Amino acid sequence: MELGMIGLGRMGANMSVRLMQAGHRVVANARTRQSVDRMVEQGADGAYSLAELAASLAPPRIAWVMVPAPTVDAVLEDLLRHLQPGDLIVDGGNSYYKETMRRAETIQEAGLDFVDVGTSGGIWGLAEGYCLMAGGSSAAVARLQPLLEVLAPAPDRGWAHVGPSGAGHFVKMVHNGIEYGMMQAFAEGFAIMQAKDELDLDLSQISELWRHGSVVRSWLLDLIARALADDTELAQIAPYVADSGEGRWTVAEAIELDRAAPVITMALLQRLRSRDELSYSDRLLSVMRNQFGGHEMKKDE
Repeated sequence: MELGMIGLGRMGANMSVRLMQAGHRVVANARTRQSVDRMVEQGADGAYSLAELAASLAPPRIAWVMVPAPTVDAVLEDLLRHLQPGDLIVDGGNSYYKETMRRAETIQEAGLDFVDVGTSGGIWGLAEGYCLMAGGSSAAVARLQPLLEVLAPAPDRGWAHVGPSGAGHFVKMVHNGIEYGMMQAFAEGFAIMQAKDELDLDLSQISELWRHGSVVRSWLLDLIARALADDTELAQIAPYVADSGEGRWTVAEAIELDRAAPVITMALLQRLRSRDELSYSDRLLSVMRNQFGGHEMKKDE
């Protein structure tokens, strides 16, 4: 098969390579010429505009979009000018599912197919395969099946048609919310052990120990063990944790559905707290303790 891959960041580039390794033809497009050139060096055909990408593919085309969520609308608007009825657009990025549902309606009204594919696997996907959550019509997903089978860890697992348009991104959103909670629990547990100075615990040893037979063994724990084997103290790592937005969307959805999600919510709030360099709230808490109880305040040096 052949497809156009739009967006050659860490995910889009590695997905392109995995597809080419399986014999599929990839026409690669990205915002910068250098990104396209790098993919051409690895065997892709380069397209330096979406018009060129469309012209390089035989109808009915497949255009797979892997760009940041804020840029999806602009890319789709440009892309639709160069595609035709019968073509298929895939959004494999981290789009908000309600936006996906709106986009699906617009694209389908133009006579094109649309599939949203929530994609998990990160930088390890090239070697290990990706977890792919597809939303759309059965016919549209069936068109993608040969590609999904290659991108997944195996043809019969790691990918699924999870529902109609928007379902792929909805399931991926909740997946990321769960990921927030799991990561926070591991981080808190290791922080407790790190603080227990009198026991002189070897956190690298413990992370490796827990990987075998423990009920908390997981890929996240595998990654923790890998990181701690190199640097147990993490002294050079800034205590700043970013978020892609999907944790926020998951919390908002829980509120809208009247479903309690305290673990995911607190994990998100902890990420936000990590970015408060001035920590005004903590300063005010110290002032209040001083005001009502005369407790000593530590001065900021």
